[in-house]
Amino acid sequence: MPTAIVTGATGILGREIIAALGKESSKWKTVYALSRSQKQQCPSNVKHSHIDLTGDTKQMAEELKGIEAEIVFFSAYLQKDSEEENWEVNGAMLANFLDALDSTGASKKLKRVILVTGAKQYGLHLGRPKNPMVESDPRIDGPDRPPNFYYNQQDVLKDRASRASWDWVVTYPNDVIGFAKNNFMNLCTSLGLYAAINKQLSGTLPWPGSDYFYHASTCFTYSKLHADFCLWAALEPRAGNQAFNVVNGDTETYENLWPKLAKRFGCTVPKDQFVHKTGTDMSSRSQLAERPPIADFAEELGLEGSDALKPSYVAARIDVTKWSQQQEVKKAWKELAQKEGLEQDAFEKATWGFLLFELGREFDIVISMSKARAFGYTGYQDTWAAFDEVFGELERERVLPK
Repeated sequence: MPTAIVTGATGILGREIIAALGKESSKWKTVYALSRSQKQQCPSNVKHSHIDLTGDTKQMAEELKGIEAEIVFFSAYLQKDSEEENWEVNGAMLANFLDALDSTGASKKLKRVILVTGAKQYGLHLGRPKNPMVESDPRIDGPDRPPNFYYNQQDVLKDRASRASWDWVVTYPNDVIGFAKNNFMNLCTSLGLYAAINKQLSGTLPWPGSDYFYHASTCFTYSKLHADFCLWAALEPRAGNQAFNVVNGDTETYENLWPKLAKRFGCTVPKDQFVHKTGTDMSSRSQLAERPPIADFAEELGLEGSDALKPSYVAARIDVTKWSQQQEVKKAWKELAQKEGLEQDAFEKATWGFLLFELGREFDIVISMSKARAFGYTGYQDTWAAFDEVFGELERERVLPK
């Protein structure tokens, strides 16, 4: 029976890996859940242990005494103020952790390390990508590109593995649908709050993002599907030393999802929402990188000189960062939270800037699961069903009203 270590055990993705391992206690003998704090009760085969991943190798080695396993799921990351800081801090966290396992001798037992990253691998934060995105696509880097800490982490991982007896797997999830206790920095919380407050204000749910992205193709990753994939990849021999996209398997649009979201929260979608201008005081449009990721493929794809290479934008009919600062919106939330006994600080901690980016993009996002399928993974998740399930969790945790 294999054993496992999970870092970032209380995060949106790490939490579900712990839950999945806990449900398979007959297969996974002992699971070490590592995080700064324990936010919920662990399954019977899971042991929580404190760790500060920002510490140095010596400090982590002290915290890791007596902890060893065949499989490591590294799902921790720390968001900093700049990409340069993200590169340094997150690369050091992984490097020091792996070195600490060497220091304690735990690496002698180790067989595989699974590193959780994301579709930022393909430069989605910079603009229009090449679609579909496949794992063999080259990195979006160069002197005119900001550092991408996923690249640093993967270089660290491969370097350490080349000098050890264990192998690695990297996952690329996108736009994660999930929940973690006391973590309001996620897509579902912001979407749910936007819908619940609009129900309180008017009963209508106007689309706040760009006109383009309402109709654009996009892909999501349910946190539970990602956990299922990680458990499969941990024990699949052929998965060693491979990176995989991990998305639900369907391709969605918000023109399909938005009416379902409105109905779930008791709202209606304005029938002529794209006819009327929202006003310059509430709308916004901002440029992303000067060269979108697809520009790196221009010669190969025959796109030199085409409009596809122009900078991409994030646009909003209703800029949710501005919307969230309106007094009537704040008042509506305060009244709703008091009436329903909700988490008062959920609104202030919600990542409105992230939601603005998510809904405002003016390009399609198509991520291929062909490689995972070819390696034998068959998991699939209906995206709306995932949203519905997570909204239910947020309601039970009193983040959203029932």
